[in-house]
Amino acid sequence: MTLASLRETVYETLMALPENDLVRGTSGNVSGREGDRVVIKPSGVDYDELSPENLVVVNMNGEVVEGDLKPSVDTGAHLHIYRENEELGGIIHTHSTYATAFAAAGRELPVYVTELADTFGESIPVSDYVPPGTEAIGEEFAKHTGEGKFQGLLMKNHGLFAAGKEPGDALKAALHIEHSAKISSIAEDLGTPEEIPDEEAQRLNQEYLEGYGQE
Repeated sequence: MTLASLRETVYETLMALPENDLVRGTSGNVSGREGDRVVIKPSGVDYDELSPENLVVVNMNGEVVEGDLKPSVDTGAHLHIYRENEELGGIIHTHSTYATAFAAAGRELPVYVTELADTFGESIPVSDYVPPGTEAIGEEFAKHTGEGKFQGLLMKNHGLFAAGKEPGDALKAALHIEHSAKISSIAEDLGTPEEIPDEEAQRLNQEYLEGYGQE
């Protein structure tokens, strides 16, 4: 993928965040990686003012190589995650309501629904508290997640970081986590939901990754 194509992809993914009620105001960010270049949202810019052209390109040391705006305050966290897992090509950070509620409660997201089992095969972990806008976020992500097409971590008292092989996969991960968190919250209000057993969650995930869709 060229940098121009990656700019378009990251921009389209950014536009999906407010459209899907995953962010408010200027919060949240998206990045995409191609080789040793990362395209990322500029800091504090309203979504209505974004364009593919005003996204920022940094190298793996965080130095701006294209763009006149400052990159996201979470750039260091994104770069740390990329350095720890070379298979990842897209990262999203959101403050979506239900996922952030679990993060604020310091709770992992249980596998109550097959949607979460299909996509992840396990619960979504919650991190220790670390200050926002620091590389420690990336360290927590690397510590709590492993391999897989879709990855996610609830940042305690903060929000959600999700990653995938490309920005679209990271978006899909974020959407599934938020939807599952909403269902889980309602289910716990209604009664005492039972978690899907680990082996079954892993089986559903393997089946989903191998057989779902047209690829």
